[in-house]
Amino acid sequence: MARNRGIMSDALKEEISKELGFYDTVQQEGWGGITTRDAGNMVKQAVKMAEENMDKKEH
Repeated sequence: MARNRGIMSDALKEEISKELGFYDTVQQEGWGGITTRDAGNMVKQAVKMAEENMDKKEH
């Protein structure tokens, strides 16, 4: 079975990791090197960005 690559683009993941301050870890160790907390914060930030984008489209 093929592994699902997820719904966030690599560019979006990089942008969020830079905003949250752990992009250096990603560059050095790959995505497997980030903490579970960082991964969770990344998802929260992506959801927040999506919600803000939806709000802009509605107004």
